Amino acid sequence: MRRLVACIVGFALASSLSGSAQADPLAGLRFLLGDWRAVDLPAGESGAFTFRVDVQGRVIVRTNEANYAATADHPASRHEDLMVIFTEGGAIRAEYFDSEGHVIRYSAQTRPNAVVFVSDPAPREPRYRLTYTAGADGVLAGSFELAPPGSDTFKPYLSWKARRR
Repeated sequence: MRRLVACIVGFALASSLSGSAQADPLAGLRFLLGDWRAVDLPAGESGAFTFRVDVQGRVIVRTNEANYAATADHPASRHEDLMVIFTEGGAIRAEYFDSEGHVIRYSAQTRPNAVVFVSDPAPREPRYRLTYTAGADGVLAGSFELAPPGSDTFKPYLSWKARRR
């Protein structure tokens, strides 16, 4: 009898856990999924990024590349980065790493067809805000803003538009 009760309790617990696991905490980010190519760039620049689900749906991974042709002022360059988006304690979080050695830890807030990532405050460090907004025309607009150390006043640094490939 104990064994039967233990099986029933175990089944009930597993059912309740799988029921709560069925709610998708990353649902507000699904509009980002896919392969994207930057559009309307200046001559000599190109860029592309991909958002994909990984770890059995528990994270979204973004890989990004930006290429810049040589100019009279700068040699040709390539930037690569990786961002892993996940939930922790019911909040959406992200960790960012790039080819220049930057590491940024973000908290994120979603609204319909938009997400805003804001970096965690750190003493004597600038703050960063990364925003993606999907337009009705299929264009994904992105912006990256900076705030000086100790401030929450963000100023534009980069902006771009992309279309799914």
